[in-house]
Amino acid sequence: MDIFEKCFVSGIQDEARERGIYPFFHALESKQDTEVIMEGKRRIMLGSNNYLGLTTNPEIIEAGVKAYEQYGSGCSGSRFLNGTLRMHLELEQALAEFLRKEAVVTFSTGFQSNLGIISAIVGPHDYVIMDRENHASLYDGCKLSYGTMLRYRHSDMEDLEKKLRKVPEKAGCLIVTDGVFSMGGDIANLPEICRLARQYGARVMVDDAHGLGVLGEGGRGTASYYGLEDQVDIYMGTFSKSLASLGGYMASSARVADYVRHTSRPFIFSASIPPANCAAALAALRYMQKHPEIVTQLQENALYMRQLLSERNIRMRPSNGERIPIIPIYTYEPIPTLTIAKELYDNGVYVNSSLPPAAAPHECLLRTSLMATHTHALIEEAVDIIAEVLRRYEL
Repeated sequence: MDIFEKCFVSGIQDEARERGIYPFFHALESKQDTEVIMEGKRRIMLGSNNYLGLTTNPEIIEAGVKAYEQYGSGCSGSRFLNGTLRMHLELEQALAEFLRKEAVVTFSTGFQSNLGIISAIVGPHDYVIMDRENHASLYDGCKLSYGTMLRYRHSDMEDLEKKLRKVPEKAGCLIVTDGVFSMGGDIANLPEICRLARQYGARVMVDDAHGLGVLGEGGRGTASYYGLEDQVDIYMGTFSKSLASLGGYMASSARVADYVRHTSRPFIFSASIPPANCAAALAALRYMQKHPEIVTQLQENALYMRQLLSERNIRMRPSNGERIPIIPIYTYEPIPTLTIAKELYDNGVYVNSSLPPAAAPHECLLRTSLMATHTHALIEEAVDIIAEVLRRYEL
């Protein structure tokens, strides 16, 4: 059998191309902002994770330019060897203080962070228990760990407890959950997860990629939102969303951080975050600390858009976070979803299509997401276009 045979099996991407509704790889010709030029036309951007709108902030851009001039374009090595800048250490210290943890380890991407954390912490005789709707990078981290993975139904605490009962008494156990789920925009039931972890002697890791800058005191994330910062053992987050850069991090106790630095293969064998990205992330963090009102503005924008969609009887996926800027709209089947997304795109609104396996079968979604810098006028314009297109499909 030719190993390339699988590459020639027809998939939904082929059907989408034939129908002219292929939704991926649209090329930006401007900055990542509330309004963009994409393939020659103005579009309202409702498909970005640039939650605080800081990718166009002059202070963040200036910090990146200065770092580029001072340190050059890259570090040409891993943090372990020649690739540690003083700025990396400064960023880690600033994040640790902000998140109220003893230490932070930074990784070159968010995806790599989850690979590096889980594969280092979970060993062959350990168990890792996952929410079924966790991000793909968490699942890949489990594969690298060689530990036993158990999955519980999304946000089902009874099912989580059933899985905890299966863990042998002498085995280590890590419960892993998204803080804010990237597709549904709902918030993990962290109080009950932490209670069960204490009861069964497990540790807790929260992927807060979509929580940092979005909720909690000053944007500190999901644990802060619930007042459980002292009960979450590991936070993971990214710089590519609220912090307007590229990279990721782990926040934990100093001893756990030191262990990961010396055992995590994705950390040890990858080049470090380039200087400009490091500087931009640090500047964005400091800006968020100085301007906590942008977090409030983001939450108010989310609430405003939900209200407008509700007034137009547009069915959104239920969420326990009405102020979360991820707002998924039901479109149910794959081809209609792609068709609607294409019509929205042609009418000047960019959204993301969520298809299986990212969405449950027959529950496809248009994933919309907001920024703190969206004006009410832009939100109103976008919702009017969404409502008009969905009305044609009786949705």
